[in-house]
Amino acid sequence: MGKRPTIIDVATLAGVSRSTVSLVLQHSPLVREETREEVRRAMARPGHVCNRAAANLRRANAGLIGLVINDLRTPFFTEFATSLQMALSARGHATVLANTDEDPARQARVAGAMPEHGVSALIVSPAQGEDSAFEAILRARVPVLQVLRQVVPSARVPFAAPDCPTGSRLATEHLLARGARHIASVGGLEGRAVTQLRMSGHVETLAARGLTPLHLPGRPCRPGQGRAVGPGLRIAGFDDIEDCAQVFPALSPVRCDIAGFGRQMAETVLDWLENDRRPPARTVTPVTLIPRASSL
Repeated sequence: MGKRPTIIDVATLAGVSRSTVSLVLQHSPLVREETREEVRRAMARPGHVCNRAAANLRRANAGLIGLVINDLRTPFFTEFATSLQMALSARGHATVLANTDEDPARQARVAGAMPEHGVSALIVSPAQGEDSAFEAILRARVPVLQVLRQVVPSARVPFAAPDCPTGSRLATEHLLARGARHIASVGGLEGRAVTQLRMSGHVETLAARGLTPLHLPGRPCRPGQGRAVGPGLRIAGFDDIEDCAQVFPALSPVRCDIAGFGRQMAETVLDWLENDRRPPARTVTPVTLIPRASSL
């Protein structure tokens, strides 16, 4: 006797995600009628009677959302993950969380395993420059959203992030208006797309004034620079994590509202799951500059 078809087989035939098939099996009103009919036709195909045991297993995991984060040691990503998880929990969904610690091999393992364990969707903040993990996810037909960093073309995997180019432009304009004569961009690893994106507004602003940018690369942490802060400096930063207002002098940040961004991403992925509304290929959220003592 051949292998009995599972939800994956039905989803492939119907051209939908496994989570959509699960919702149809639950008689959920959240699935559009035309989509429901496609799934029913796939299940009615000769030799394609759905494996009810597999269906029950998938239905038990229908509330699981996978969250893969590149570096949970960084407060910015921790705040994002926390706000997203709490927003999903408020809607009755559990979060399966994995930290890859910027390790592409670890990312490929955890992202590839999550669909096998029944997550309904995945949200990934990818390791620097690594895209191989997305291939396994796409083959499994699980809705996946890349956030904060883009490593796959957005036509294949929707992407969402705060408006980093505008943020670096705002910070640079602010420092110039405060009389800064030499401005350096500190942090970010050279040759990485996320570094170039974040610096782009800064570079363009300086170029428009005939100034040459200076980049001091390094990991986004205190030991990453190996330089002491001295007098005569005006400093503006990114993200506005809690520490920004509590250090002395208080840091002037570009505020990305990362907690609000996390809540928005939760709503985005649930809308995709429950209403079959795929997000736009690219979503950019607004940023603002918060002047504080470090730049005044």
